[in-house]
Amino acid sequence: MGFMNKQVWRRGFALILAFCLILGVYIQPATALTQEQKLVSEVWRIVNRSYLDETFNHQNWAAVRQAALKNHFSTREGAYVAIQTMLKSLDDPFTRFLDPEQYRSLQVSTSGELTGVGLQIAINAETGTLEVITPIDGSPAQKAGIRPRDRILKIENLSTVNLTLDEAAAQMRGPVGSVVTLLIAREGEGEKEVTLVRDRIELNPVVAELRFSPQDKPIGYLRLTQFNANAAMELAHAINSLEKKGAAGYILDLRNNPGGLLQSGIEVARQWLDSGTVVYTVNRQGIQGTFEAFGPALTPDPLVILVNQGTASASEILAGALQDNGRAQLVGETTFGKGLIQSLFELSDGSGLAVTIAKYETPNHRDINKLGITPDIVIPQQPITRDQIATTTDSQYQAAMEILSKNSVIAGKG
Repeated sequence: MGFMNKQVWRRGFALILAFCLILGVYIQPATALTQEQKLVSEVWRIVNRSYLDETFNHQNWAAVRQAALKNHFSTREGAYVAIQTMLKSLDDPFTRFLDPEQYRSLQVSTSGELTGVGLQIAINAETGTLEVITPIDGSPAQKAGIRPRDRILKIENLSTVNLTLDEAAAQMRGPVGSVVTLLIAREGEGEKEVTLVRDRIELNPVVAELRFSPQDKPIGYLRLTQFNANAAMELAHAINSLEKKGAAGYILDLRNNPGGLLQSGIEVARQWLDSGTVVYTVNRQGIQGTFEAFGPALTPDPLVILVNQGTASASEILAGALQDNGRAQLVGETTFGKGLIQSLFELSDGSGLAVTIAKYETPNHRDINKLGITPDIVIPQQPITRDQIATTTDSQYQAAMEILSKNSVIAGKG
């Protein structure tokens, strides 16, 4: 640039600056974000990139970020509060922030052991109330008679109205032998207090036995209580063992199975199918993934699946896949209706973020979120004890046995 051009440029810049000052505009260089603000911004970016609803609950998501970053956080906890406020505007109980302790706890919950009362819980998306998906088999909650769809109004006299899912779970966790009191509301029965003694909860997902129908037909009974990291492998071992023992049909009991790992549900579905679609995942751009069965199935024998209101999430993926592919008949009650998929992100400070990234559709493109899956044969049943499951007092189990005895189930597909 020549000398004359430099002078012209300087004068021009000086005039622009003077004009801005006259109008009361101050040009300030961008200031660096604090560590706390960076964490808030990190969460915003993940949601902006991944969240299922591209309208972000019909709001300007960029404006939400600007409002959050106006705060000057003096502590990390202040940033956590700002993140929770930001996420609350999405009105999605499954998209949530987890502090470092909650994040570690969630990672543990898909395998190994838990300590607490043994409740799988959710916030009802329509009513906003905390409710039970299902008690874990053999847990203090299950032994105390807590049922799917029970509403938890108070935990130790603390109202659950404004608690997040993780805050409620934290209130119910505690050392073995300690006591926690819940105020429960049940449809048609009003409110009642239930006192639970916390215990160590084993997460053994598979129960397998060879049973015999009244016609002396060998039937493999399989109960799957959750989809943790070991579920598919353990179920495969159980099916192979029952095949060697001569099983001629199967009952797969998914009642009160709240789900777990998506991939585990897909792998279990593949064990029963020679071919066919297992599930579609749909993000905000449309169909994101298609999961297929590539066979061969571990067994071609007839299959009946037992479901109820506590059958949720990955359990519904499995039940829907085998129903739509004509591989199994479903017996029992309409399932829970959780058709949303979350992904877990680890944040820079060791905390975590669960984000609803997609929904799923069954092979026949059924969206079951909030609707559930209706069984082929609907059989309502009053709650039964753990010892009554798969006995003569279990009417849903007896119906499955009768179906298999008549050989009326399609034995496989493809």
